[in-house]
Formats: sequence, structure tokens, C-alpha cells
Amino acid sequence: MPAPRVIHKKTGNFLEDFRPGQIFRHKLGKTVTEGLFTTFTEFAMTTNPLAKNARYARAHGFDALVVPPGLAMLVAFSQTVEDVSENARANLEYIDMRFGAPVYVGDTLEVTTKVLGIKTSASRPNLGVVHVQSTARKNVGEPGEAVVLTWQRKVQVYKGDDAATVNAGEIAPDAIACELWLPPYDAKRDYKSLAHLSNGDTYFEDFEPATRIEHSRGRTMTSEHIHLTAILDNTSQVHCNQHMIDQNPEQYVGGQLIIFGGIPFVLCLGLSCPDIADNALGDLVYKTGKHTAPLFAGDTVFAATEILGKRDLTGRPDLGILETRLFGYKPKAKDSAERVQIFELDREIVVKRRSHYA
Repeated sequence: MPAPRVIHKKTGNFLEDFRPGQIFRHKLGKTVTEGLFTTFTEFAMTTNPLAKNARYARAHGFDALVVPPGLAMLVAFSQTVEDVSENARANLEYIDMRFGAPVYVGDTLEVTTKVLGIKTSASRPNLGVVHVQSTARKNVGEPGEAVVLTWQRKVQVYKGDDAATVNAGEIAPDAIACELWLPPYDAKRDYKSLAHLSNGDTYFEDFEPATRIEHSRGRTMTSEHIHLTAILDNTSQVHCNQHMIDQNPEQYVGGQLIIFGGIPFVLCLGLSCPDIADNALGDLVYKTGKHTAPLFAGDTVFAATEILGKRDLTGRPDLGILETRLFGYKPKAKDSAERVQIFELDREIVVKRRSHYA
């Protein structure tokens, strides 16, 4: 018998495979199940009652428990990995992440991505930066179809062939309509009878600009990150394939499995929740965000938030917009008080006013 023909499959795209204007309609989609919802709201230590107490959520005008914005982002973001960042070295920046319709258990998210730009690294010609714009919609083709979120990101991607020609260039992002849906205020509802279910010091009136809040809780990462990444359908091998990294450890950050950036992202949101977002009705926009250092199993994550400003929400005297900067940290060493910043996010949150809700 002749030897079988061997095919080495290529998964994902390399730098030379992208071109400005290219559109990906990502495979699979994903329905938010109760298991997925529970796993990530509990892991991230989210405390907003909208994600914990169905009576509370319905009383505020939502259909059911509300999927936290970080989880909606994780489900949508992970769908883009195979096409955009399967062969990435690092995720560099999030840009203009805006939220729209609320997401509930049972909703199905599907994502499309447009390539906005490609640029080769001047110092490392086997690497380059790919700039994309992604949009997630829920329940496509059904009466409840709606945009859930849209965002841009920049990712550092390897070449598959060092001699390949790169389709360098840049185009403008599309104008994507995505406005945060908020339940109307109803003076007939007895909101105040539910005020004990959230923290009493996280209303709009409680925050002052030029304040920094050091959040007290932390969470140590273990190999659980592999499971969390897998149930999101994130296929990037740098998060789960140690054998691949061992073949060329100098090519990969730290020479070990790096925790998927969405994990510290959603964890920092959760760690900050009791002090910042316990009385939020939604996240409006993440203007920019970036990972400033890698996270590995064994590291412990802490968070802090700076209050940058606050402003009224037009047409909603019951709500205000809180402008914040969220930071994630890990200790530099087990026996050191020094810490390393791992994450930064400029975040605007829609928060209830005590005058109307408590």
C-alpha cells in the first residue's frame, strides 16, 4: 500500500492573508446558555443584581436576568479569534466598544468583522498589526434581531511565510448604529423597595471626580483559564497548547501559556462591580482599552478605578453617566508589595440616581 497523502491543515489567517476591506462572517455563532451565564458571572464576581436577581431585573424593565456587558463581549469577541487572531502574538488595543441591545439567556450572538488596516512591524518584519471592526447581532433573522455591541481592535499577527508580501493599507471604519437600550423610568414602580438588594453607596450622587477607588477583592488564576477559554470557543493556541510554545518558546510571551485577554478584562469589570457598577443599568462605551502586561496561571488579579468625570444623560433625569478608568494589576512577586499593571480601560457607565431609585 502506498503511503497516505499527508495534509497539514492551516487554521486561522496570517498577516499576509488580510487585506483592507475584507469581510469575515464568522462561523458558528453562540447561544448564551444558563451554564455559560452562571460560569462567567460567578467567576468574575459580578455583583450587580440585574445579573443575579430576576425579580430585580424585571422590576427595572428588563425581560429577565441581564447578561453582563463583559460576558456579551467575551462571547462576541471569541467568535472572531479563528479568523482574526488565531495566529496572533498579542492583542494590542480595544477601540470604541459600544453597547446596544441587552442580552438574555437564550439569545444567540453572531458576529461579522471588517478589516480596516494592515501594517508590517518596522523592527520585526515577521510581525504586523491588523486593525479590524467587529459587530455582534443577536437573534439574526428573528423579530428581536438587534445590534448588541460593536468595537474595533488592533492585534499583532505573525506572518506565515517570512517572504510573503503584505497587503498594507488603511480604510475608515463603518458607521455602525449602536445605542444603549435602557428601560424607561416608571414613577409608578416601587424601585425603592428593592434598594436593599444593591449597595447603598454606588448611586450617581456618590461619585466624585478625581477619586481613585482601590477595590478590595482579588482572584488568583489557575489552569481554570483553559476551560474558560474553551467554553467560549476561543481557539487561539497560545492559551491552551503548551507543546506548541515549547517548540519555540522565544517566539511566545513568557514562554508559557498566556491567559486569554478577555479573562482579565471581564475579571477586572467584576472585581470593580461592588464599588462602581452595582447600581448601573448598563455600560455605554469603552473608548479605549489595552493589555499592558501578560497574565499567567498563578498570578492574582486586583483592580482599581479612577473617577474621571460625570455628566447628565440627556432626557433621563433618573440617570447619569460616570466616566471612569479601570486598571488591572498583579503582584510583581509573591513576597513583594510592588505590582504590575496588566490592563487599562476607559469606561462610561450609566448609573441610577439615588433621588429616583432609593
